[in-house]
Amino acid sequence: MAYITFQPKNYFNTLLYDGNGSTNARTGLGFEPDWIWIKNNTNDHDHYLFDQVRGATKYVRTNVGNAEGTASGVTSFDSDGFTLGNSDGMNENGRAFVAWNWRASGSQGSSNTDGSINTTYTSVSTTSGFSISQYTGTGSNATVGHGLGVAPEVVWIKRLTDATEGMYAYMKVIGAGNALSLSEDIAAASAGVLFNSTDPTSSVFSVGTHGSTNASSKSYIAYSFAPKKGFSKFGLYKGNGSTWGVFVNCGFKPAFVLVKKSNDADNWVILDNKRDVSPNPRKLALFPNTSGAQAGDYLIDFLSNGFKIRSTTGSLNNSSSGGTYIYMAFAEEPLVASNGTPATAG
Repeated sequence: MAYITFQPKNYFNTLLYDGNGSTNARTGLGFEPDWIWIKNNTNDHDHYLFDQVRGATKYVRTNVGNAEGTASGVTSFDSDGFTLGNSDGMNENGRAFVAWNWRASGSQGSSNTDGSINTTYTSVSTTSGFSISQYTGTGSNATVGHGLGVAPEVVWIKRLTDATEGMYAYMKVIGAGNALSLSEDIAAASAGVLFNSTDPTSSVFSVGTHGSTNASSKSYIAYSFAPKKGFSKFGLYKGNGSTWGVFVNCGFKPAFVLVKKSNDADNWVILDNKRDVSPNPRKLALFPNTSGAQAGDYLIDFLSNGFKIRSTTGSLNNSSSGGTYIYMAFAEEPLVASNGTPATAG
């Protein structure tokens, strides 16, 4: 059984809110977020990512290759949530939004000097296995400190200046010589120059000479994730093409599940425990590589110890071409929490 000494909801939580087109203070999160990912649920709008390392009002997007932008979206990171300005993409009047929130250090952090590149700032939670690092590229093979104290299994990197490509993902399960793009539906591709074909260590992750991760004098943001028993798990499963699909044992009841078919073209898919509160299966998906509104029939059971695929859609469970899928899952509750209470199913 997964037993942990902290509450997952204190390090990851989802907030739903309605836009008002004006100042909009959102509370009830339970912590001060360091990374906020916002999407309009029901309309075509981009995915907007804000973090404390870069500071309020600065965003990047998963579904396009554009450089960092500035808008009156998240105008402050607050002790129990965040405050929004009047930008339509994050706060259009009368529209429904979801915000996925992660906690790191609760501040901008400080420079990490573990790698050959010193970060501008690194904000890190060793408790939950999450860090945010900003750095300036050199154009030569290099390493960057993440501060986690254990090797991350996932690293996402986005170029902030003069960018024309999307956010790239290292995933341990597909190897450091390969990468996925969150901005595209394409399969994992050989791209050793992104991460120098080198797995992260307990202190650093590696970047190669590709402009999307390490161009000379260009600025980057990196999000690093190390798995924590009872809180997060990252891995791979194989589809079976059945409505009684594969079960993934996480050791916790999921609050957030992200899936991408790694060996073929198909959308990234996110389901969570707040947008769809009906009994299993959960079915309302959002897609990091598109601006599209949420769609139903992406069926996943959220269970007390993991998740089970219940859909035959190619984005989740196609048995052709091997049908391999990477996933990232974060907990609502561990199987057994610090108070000794077992998680409930459904």
